[in-house]
Amino acid sequence: MLRAGIPVLQSINLLKTRSGSANLREVLVDVEEKIKSGVPPSEAFEAQGIFPKIYTASLLSGEQSGALDDVLLRFVDYLRRSVGVSRKLRGALAYPAFLLAASGLMIAFLTLYIVPRMSDLFQNLSGTRGLPTVTVIVLAISHGVAGNFWWLAPLLLIVGGALFFWLRTESGTLMLHRFLLRIPVAGQLIRNMATSQLTRSLSTLLSGGITVPDSWEIASQALNNVELRQRSQSVAHMIREGRGFSEALEQANWLPELALDMIGIGEKSGSLREMLDEVAAFYDAEAEVRLEQLTTLLEPLILVFMAGIVVVILLAIYLPIIQTISSGPMGGRK
Repeated sequence: MLRAGIPVLQSINLLKTRSGSANLREVLVDVEEKIKSGVPPSEAFEAQGIFPKIYTASLLSGEQSGALDDVLLRFVDYLRRSVGVSRKLRGALAYPAFLLAASGLMIAFLTLYIVPRMSDLFQNLSGTRGLPTVTVIVLAISHGVAGNFWWLAPLLLIVGGALFFWLRTESGTLMLHRFLLRIPVAGQLIRNMATSQLTRSLSTLLSGGITVPDSWEIASQALNNVELRQRSQSVAHMIREGRGFSEALEQANWLPELALDMIGIGEKSGSLREMLDEVAAFYDAEAEVRLEQLTTLLEPLILVFMAGIVVVILLAIYLPIIQTISSGPMGGRK
């Protein structure tokens, strides 16, 4: 709408009128009132507390440069690419998650319903012979879980809830993110996605005329991984002290070496923003490859692990029957 020549206030009013979200309409009403009272659009949006810092910073740079429509267009492109990567990640992990849930339900059904109902049969079949070791173990686990289900279930819910809320704390989130970075394939995937997100954010902010230190502060705060965010905190301070951008990035000690080399070349040649776009595109492609590797590895691992558990349970059920049949009247004949 801005590119079509519609003023900012009229554009916001049109968005407010056409929006299908009641919450967004309330936000835009407040933004409109603030702008009418003389508050710049960037401050009006920032005061809502729901818009990402990179968006309000883009608005600010657009106000200062007088090219608000161009800056917003670059932000839309950045957002479209970021959302596309997130959707690919969720889509790739959906099938492994479904396999895990389905296999878990099957194992719970066999352990809690089938095995306890066959325990009397096992006792009759055993007679003077002892049951196979695998059957004894599965029966003990099944009876233990089924007999204590009504206090085990609440205990598991309490422990799970406590773990969930602890992981939402700063220390819990930090520990989880550090652990994820140490997982061989997943850790590299997280670094590649963070590199792509960071460099694309930097390019978007630099395009709007924001300085390198300020752009880094805003872009690094948008990183999802807390450990990587903490490692990046000192970079802007070193740049303000006079160190080179690529030299300061090395101190963060998490960006891939190739990304550092490409950024260093862009810094020396005066084409930093263009090189940041190239780095973002390259690590988008790398993230897709790592994501495919992760899902290719996860699916057979889940299937093999769960199939192994199911086979053990089935062996525990059928071995006593097979032993009884093989030791019957026909079993002693040669």
